[in-house]
Amino acid sequence: MRSGARAGASSRSGAWSLAPWLTVGVLLLPVAAGFIGTLLPAFGVLPSLVGAEPGLGAWRALFAAPGFFTALESTITIGVTVTVLSLVLAVAAVAFVFHRPWGRRLGEAMAPTLAMPHSALAIGFAFLVAPSGWLVRWVSPGLTGWDVPPDVATVGHPSGWPMMVALLLKEVPYLVLVTLAALAQVPARAQLAVARSFGYAPAVAWLAVVLPQVYRQIRLPVLAVLAYSLSVVDVALILGPHNPPTLAVLAVRWFADPDVRNVLPAAAASVLLLGVVVVAIMLWHLGERLVASLWLRHVQRGVRGPGAGVAVTAGTAIGAVLLALAVLAMVGMALWTFAAQWRYPNAWPSAWTPDTWQRQSASLWTPAWTTLAIGVASVAIGLALVLGCLEHETGGRAARRAAGARANSRATLLLYVPLIVPQIAFLFGLQVLLVRLDLDGRFPAVVWAHLVFVLPYLFLALADPWRALDPRYARAAASLGASRWRVFWRVKLPILMRPVLGACAIAFAVSVGQYLPTLFAGNGRVATLTTEAVTLSSGADRRVIGTWATLQAALPLLAFLAATAIPRLVHTRRRGLA
Repeated sequence: MRSGARAGASSRSGAWSLAPWLTVGVLLLPVAAGFIGTLLPAFGVLPSLVGAEPGLGAWRALFAAPGFFTALESTITIGVTVTVLSLVLAVAAVAFVFHRPWGRRLGEAMAPTLAMPHSALAIGFAFLVAPSGWLVRWVSPGLTGWDVPPDVATVGHPSGWPMMVALLLKEVPYLVLVTLAALAQVPARAQLAVARSFGYAPAVAWLAVVLPQVYRQIRLPVLAVLAYSLSVVDVALILGPHNPPTLAVLAVRWFADPDVRNVLPAAAASVLLLGVVVVAIMLWHLGERLVASLWLRHVQRGVRGPGAGVAVTAGTAIGAVLLALAVLAMVGMALWTFAAQWRYPNAWPSAWTPDTWQRQSASLWTPAWTTLAIGVASVAIGLALVLGCLEHETGGRAARRAAGARANSRATLLLYVPLIVPQIAFLFGLQVLLVRLDLDGRFPAVVWAHLVFVLPYLFLALADPWRALDPRYARAAASLGASRWRVFWRVKLPILMRPVLGACAIAFAVSVGQYLPTLFAGNGRVATLTTEAVTLSSGADRRVIGTWATLQAALPLLAFLAATAIPRLVHTRRRGLA
């Protein structure tokens, strides 16, 4: 009996220890294999392409492409501008609300924006700022005199400003929540009170004392925002400059071109984009040192003036405007789906009808179920791997716990690899690998591609709550004879149900928003709400586009609502857990 119990315990312990290796394989294998599969064609090594010879022909074709240098300039300008503004506005918002009683509700107010996929928010924003959009309708013709939509370029503007604003609508809330989470690791309130006792204004005290400590913890998320802003495709297709487009969109167009010879410059553009991201990260690191040095000199002079407070207030006001635009984008998009007639310059539809939903229901059904199935499958697999990794980590010996900080930092760096490496830099190579394995266009291949991006968010959302759980609960259960497996199911998971479900909701929203992984791994044969909505975004019927984008946004929002409601229902009689 005892030997059998020991064998069962050892097998379960082996399962825990296997989880980290599986996780690393799931994350790094497709990225590494995909990058090699993209790097080789960039230098002419593509055996399946007749006439391809090793050399620099792909790079010469890339540099000679019409509009290439404009595309490169737009890519860099948009990516760097969005990252800088996102960080500045997020820091200003947190500095403004941190010492206020209602500051903790800021994350809850931004949850709907975070739940909304980038492409859905971009479509809603396009409806908002178009020449015949909702903002123009509110002031026309009374304040503008425009009886017809003005002949101005908004969506697709060469400067890319609509794309930048749409990215800010998503990245600012993301960095705000990341910063709020990082504050839990810093004795910020005590330090802020000491700084204020020396006469520093609240905003100056927060920037001088708290921010340097917090920024070390949010550096990787900031770099992820930088990499994403430089390489985003779906938002660029909807709002970005179109002729020429950004470098990532240019590469995607060449990959999808019927002329297979365009694969070579497309691969070269993907590798170049990775180089741009690497150089941008290096320059960002140098910029961090420069700004830190200048700010240190400023603080050492003992400046206590209101200048920083004014800047923080202005940044918070801009952030509030962005949040309002995000809400208006979502509401306006939903209104179009029920509009029977909405002619310019009417601010509201003149008639309402559910006919658009009824007409589109047959087309929506299959992509919606596919989106749901891929999301649930990728989240379930990712959750099993993440929980296995965390349980293996907590079950380590004292020596391993002593070196835990170093191991955790290395693990975090590995987790950010799929988030920092541009998707276009390895998804084509991954598609080549899937083709050779006869897996392209199949459901498991798409789930695996989504899992590469879902898993990091799951781990990052769950790691801190899991590590913060008081170990005395597990010890008490073990002292009563409960096995490690039973402690996991009956003690840890019920206590951590809320953060587990919250992490699953975040991961599900990430899966729903994946455009390029679905496009490449599915080989155009797996249709989801995201791929269809982006494809339809160039159409003229706002009712149809709004229907697809609204349903695309509704699925993650329902997941967040379920993650909030389920713990309350399950633990109704347990106040601490509810």
